[in-house]
Amino acid sequence: MDGIWESFLNIVRQESGSRIVDTWFKALVLHRWDALERIVYLKAPNQFVCTWIQRNYMSMIYSHMGRLLNVELSKIVILDGQSLTELPASTEQQIQPARAYQSPTLSLKRPIRTQVNQHYSFADFVVGPNNSLAYAAAHAVTEKPGSLYNPLFIYGGSGLGKTHLLHAIGNEIKNLHKNTSILYQTTDRFVNEFISAIRFNRVHKFQEKYRHVDVLLIDDIQFISNKDQTQEAFFHIFNVLYEARKQIVFSGDVYPQNIKGIADRLRSRLASGMVADIVMPPLETKVAIIKKKAETQGVAIEDIVAHTIANYTVASIRELEGFLVRVIAYASLMQQPITQELIYKVLGVPSTMPQSIHEVSLETVVQCMQKYHSYTLADLRSDKRVKELVTVRHMAMFLMKRITKKSLRDIATFLGGRNHATVVHAIDRVEQNMQLDPTFKQHVMSLEYEIRNH
Repeated sequence: MDGIWESFLNIVRQESGSRIVDTWFKALVLHRWDALERIVYLKAPNQFVCTWIQRNYMSMIYSHMGRLLNVELSKIVILDGQSLTELPASTEQQIQPARAYQSPTLSLKRPIRTQVNQHYSFADFVVGPNNSLAYAAAHAVTEKPGSLYNPLFIYGGSGLGKTHLLHAIGNEIKNLHKNTSILYQTTDRFVNEFISAIRFNRVHKFQEKYRHVDVLLIDDIQFISNKDQTQEAFFHIFNVLYEARKQIVFSGDVYPQNIKGIADRLRSRLASGMVADIVMPPLETKVAIIKKKAETQGVAIEDIVAHTIANYTVASIRELEGFLVRVIAYASLMQQPITQELIYKVLGVPSTMPQSIHEVSLETVVQCMQKYHSYTLADLRSDKRVKELVTVRHMAMFLMKRITKKSLRDIATFLGGRNHATVVHAIDRVEQNMQLDPTFKQHVMSLEYEIRNH
């Protein structure tokens, strides 16, 4: 069975990246395979890893493990790694794969499965100036599907929350309108389904399936580019749904008119309704997102910790959430509290630190440093040459120059009437030590962050 699990890890690595494998799946062990009952038993190191796997990756495990074992799995059980006892029902995944995760069917004999992820809701979506229009439009279409903002097109870079809003629309409409038929579909899946329909001569059933949908949510529509036959099929599906006043929602990475490789008549329909964008959020919204995501994992983090993670340079909110997940996972596995030092250890020290929103005084630098070093301002101003005191004095000079607007002469005068050349020498020594000693560099950067955000 080791070979099966290694094959599974390789598939996940190719599909989702090495980071997901290293952070989560390498923590799991394939404990036992019950061929008679078609049950896979996995062993997790702790409750946190188990819960995260359950919430985010069960469909992936069902799909790939079932294919590797060449069976339709009946259940996946996650065991407590310490006692090897089955976890309680609240933790064990109970979803039956045949209903929840099998490939989309073309038959109308069964109800159309929504494919909507129930873990996404409007309540969990953090609203800021970067996404308020998209959020408001998404929320509005749930009240009267097909009547307001139809179609709705949400565009923006990868990992900024477009998919979250599409799933939230589906879940909210399902709550408000019980008998509504909803289908969330990625464009890749739509294309593959259409190709399969052509291959097995089921195009008519394919078309009929979509004509029976009341709300169609299409994610990453830009991937339909340069697929002429698929575009033609989708064009007709769009027209049928639109004329029947069915709600259509798209997401894409660019404005509809800027999508290359699609027919003009399809492009015009994508842009014919409400178009709203999502961009990278400001720092305050990033902090709110991090705290919200941490709460969903049952982890409370301090404001300064959220600010530390938010200040890392990222290309998307998904990447920022990935940072948070890595930090929480490391803290859980190593049984350590989440501190700035732990964040720097896991993520590395950022190349640039955030600028202070207010002017920092020389006195403030000393006060903040006293939280970590016992030396007073009088000690720093003295002529004492104790090695540790000299190091702290050098760090104070270095940080004063980096953070405050004071001149070298001002700093030298403040610290006991020294010569400004002394400050220059101290700065050089600290920079050299930071290059030679990563731990020392990490400590200095932590102090800087603390001072800027005091």
